[in-house]
Amino acid sequence: MLDLFTIFSKGGIVLWCFQSTSHILTSSVNALIQNVILQERPTNTYEDNGLLLQYKLDNEFDLVFVAAYQKILQLSYVDKFLNDIQLEFRDKYKNELADKRYFQGLDFSQTFKSVLQRSEAWGKSQSKLPKQMRTFDESDKSKKTVSSMIERKGEEKPTKKDKKKEVNFASENAVQASPALDQPQNGTIDDTLAANRAKFAQKMAQKKKGDIKKSPKSPKAQEKASKKPRVWDLGGTSKDLESLERTVDRPEDAKSHFTPDTEMVGQMQGSIKDLEVESSDEEFEEDENEYVIEQPESKKPAKGGMFSIFKGLVGSKNLTLADVNPALEKLKDHLIAKNVASDIAIKLCDSVAAKLEGKVLGTFDSVATIVKNTLTDSLVQILSPNRRVDILRDCLEAKKNRRPFVMSFCGVNGVGKSTNLSKICFWLIENDLQVLIAACDTFRAGAVEQLRTHMRHLNALHPPDRHGGKQMVQLYEKGYGKDAAGIAMEAIKFARDTKVDVVLIDTAGRMQDNEPLMRALTKLIKVNEPDLVLFVGEALVGNEAVDQLVKFNQALADYSANTNPHLIDGIVLTKFDTIDDKVGAAISMTYITGQPIVFVGTGQTYTDLKALNVKAVVHSLMK
Repeated sequence: MLDLFTIFSKGGIVLWCFQSTSHILTSSVNALIQNVILQERPTNTYEDNGLLLQYKLDNEFDLVFVAAYQKILQLSYVDKFLNDIQLEFRDKYKNELADKRYFQGLDFSQTFKSVLQRSEAWGKSQSKLPKQMRTFDESDKSKKTVSSMIERKGEEKPTKKDKKKEVNFASENAVQASPALDQPQNGTIDDTLAANRAKFAQKMAQKKKGDIKKSPKSPKAQEKASKKPRVWDLGGTSKDLESLERTVDRPEDAKSHFTPDTEMVGQMQGSIKDLEVESSDEEFEEDENEYVIEQPESKKPAKGGMFSIFKGLVGSKNLTLADVNPALEKLKDHLIAKNVASDIAIKLCDSVAAKLEGKVLGTFDSVATIVKNTLTDSLVQILSPNRRVDILRDCLEAKKNRRPFVMSFCGVNGVGKSTNLSKICFWLIENDLQVLIAACDTFRAGAVEQLRTHMRHLNALHPPDRHGGKQMVQLYEKGYGKDAAGIAMEAIKFARDTKVDVVLIDTAGRMQDNEPLMRALTKLIKVNEPDLVLFVGEALVGNEAVDQLVKFNQALADYSANTNPHLIDGIVLTKFDTIDDKVGAAISMTYITGQPIVFVGTGQTYTDLKALNVKAVVHSLMK
């Protein structure tokens, strides 16, 4: 039994709804819109508080059909119901929907009830039908003949391929079967077997005579059959080497002008290269003709009229999955080659297919172009933050409230947490904010000394005499082997007492499968409640980025006793200058958590910290 059914436009106008419990389930529908439909997730189901919501998009008229029911019921007819109700609603109000005259108070109750009853009856009939076994006539054994099942002395047993051929061509075998077997009424079974044996002996005798008549191979034929050593055309002499020189007797302009001292090859100057839009389309222009949908014969331009040419080019066909799948397969392989995780690439292409299904192909548009543009828009939407990210403003707000703004850094081993923490520290003190670094990496040898070195360098760049005698960077350390959560708590208390503006907590690197260390990280975040939890990840990883983020988030949720545990708030993407145009890790990380990439690390100096350029990343990805 359905608890809710509603039809609304993508603009938010409710056209019709099942009135019984719609006001109670409004929050669940809003959660579906916010977390699935607006994010263009590939799934068509969403679970909220034990309620399962299924929806279907109508891309031609920009409509959404949503049905909700208790998850424990497991209704099997909902998919069929959504498909049928969509067709009924479109057929009944096609003219109004085409003109986009949205209205309320539709008389759709009777149609809804009849479609729901038919779907429920179909679901009951499907559940009552037992699984029928295959009859003997439908099996492969029934196609075999009697002659194919008789084993005769001297014959080789048929292989699997031969058996398949017997099954596939059973009718031919039946025609070629022995007449004695086809007509057993003319004699007894013993007479039939004796006749078959006589025929077989006669065939074998003729075969032996034919082998004796064959003459042996002549000596010349044997020499031809024997293997001879290969003789190479070029024996390695100086003349042969000269013939390999391709630049001899060639004009000067045909020779290569490349010199390693004057050209830069495969280097990036600290940021993502801005790519031209024209060059990004070259790869897909070759195959555009493969994906162009042919118009019906009635809509082809007629001869003898200039305006009839333009009449035939007007788009009037709705896109189907068969139309967009070839282009999506190519784009999926392209995304994986750009270092996007394979699961994420598949989900992105599925979401684009769901978005384009039923859409009308525009005038002069090809399928490859519209698929590529839709995927580009989806990538821009994924990388664009869905909430405000302004760390400086939050730091000044915390300073006004006389408390320190706390940021915690976490991630796997060797990704560059301490290095990028020092870059962020330099950015903060450049904006006249006093920073305290909490050395909570009490496992790795040299971690505290590394932070101490960064502190000395940063204080040398910003000496106290330039800031009214204040030391801009301080280090709070307690050595090695101590509890990281306790050190972070003491550092925050020290910052509050000394009126330090920002606290940066450096944690130890840990693999996502290490349960004791993940529990320790969850304890640190739960006890100290930082304002921002940043995950530091490498731009080099592909599928590994998905596993890292999923397990870090899952550990923070599972090992915390809070009802609303603090999960990852943002991402710091390091080593971004080492990947050229393979920027797919940015898509994988943002897609998994839904959290923005706050900073991008591109080098070894303190100034090599940048904000993510969404358009440049998408252009590099689609090149």
